Amino acid sequence: MQLLLARCVTSIIGTGNGYSTVVEPVRALTQIAFLLERAGESTYKVQAFRRAAAVAARLPDEELRRHVEQGTLTRLPGIGRSIAAVITETARDGESGYLTGLLERGGPPVQGGARLRAALRGDCHTHSDWSDGGSPIRQMAETARELGHEWVALTDHSPRLRIANGLSADRLRRQLEVVAGLNEEFAPFRVLTGIEVDILADGGLDQDEGLLAELDVVVASVHSGLRAPKREMTRRMVAAVSNPHVDVLGHCTGRIVAGKGRPESTFDAEAVFAACRDNGVAVEINSRPDRLDPPMRLLDLAVDLGCLFAIDSDAHAPGQLDWQLYGCDRAERCGIRQEDVVNTRPADQLFSSLTAR
Repeated sequence: MQLLLARCVTSIIGTGNGYSTVVEPVRALTQIAFLLERAGESTYKVQAFRRAAAVAARLPDEELRRHVEQGTLTRLPGIGRSIAAVITETARDGESGYLTGLLERGGPPVQGGARLRAALRGDCHTHSDWSDGGSPIRQMAETARELGHEWVALTDHSPRLRIANGLSADRLRRQLEVVAGLNEEFAPFRVLTGIEVDILADGGLDQDEGLLAELDVVVASVHSGLRAPKREMTRRMVAAVSNPHVDVLGHCTGRIVAGKGRPESTFDAEAVFAACRDNGVAVEINSRPDRLDPPMRLLDLAVDLGCLFAIDSDAHAPGQLDWQLYGCDRAERCGIRQEDVVNTRPADQLFSSLTAR
């Protein structure tokens, strides 16, 4: 984990050794926001640092220096006393105690996963502010690149998930144009086009089939009717993963393990995973610490059945992209081989492996 964190910090901050907190104020605020997101802190706190970074970035150097020297930073919009202290420390001393403390706290509390995490080339499941994510596509892509990825799949929600501001066919087509423009700018890094499409009650997919055929990555997930009877849920999921457009089965049990929690959906896991295997669909190892889906017993079953896997962050904010280590730790404990994880592959090989069926 330390090597990964060092790489991320080096890229974002631009220091020589990766662990220095000698940064300019704007970059310090941005890095603090990233680390708070990774730690699962409140969105309100994270956005406060991101907004302050944006305010500071718009100021000429001389004006920012004058506010620091005169102690008037709190007169600027969105900058309170604690954030003003971070800016002042960084500008005067070259480091921030707040940032240092976050760096010393370290990353996710896991025992393993570093070997597999180092092999990952991308992430098949991420969200932007086009649906229920909190950050623009550009910021998500830049952070994925800073974390060492070669590609990242943008998989915002489909239209029936209204609570998540799911994308209609027209909005998704507009998003494809935005992604095409970013790929021209970011090459050789790539933003893969995609969607997290809702699995409907009859096993159909919540998006135009012709449009799904144009996408690079389609993650299919159940978001409604999670308490359906076992037979009904099994039929629904098998139908979905049998659709030739589906590449990944997302968070298959739908469980939530944090807060009040949510129990697992009931389905015939052997039948569903066998359908994934037979159709070349990767079983997602969802790395969100509030999901960690599927549970270990089901991961063991999927391994025994010879499934492919996608270790995904399901990130809704830049700092959450670093959650993949949770999934890598669980994958290693189940003995999952690197070659059976689709996102250890370059983008062109990812396409071939997911479309060979």
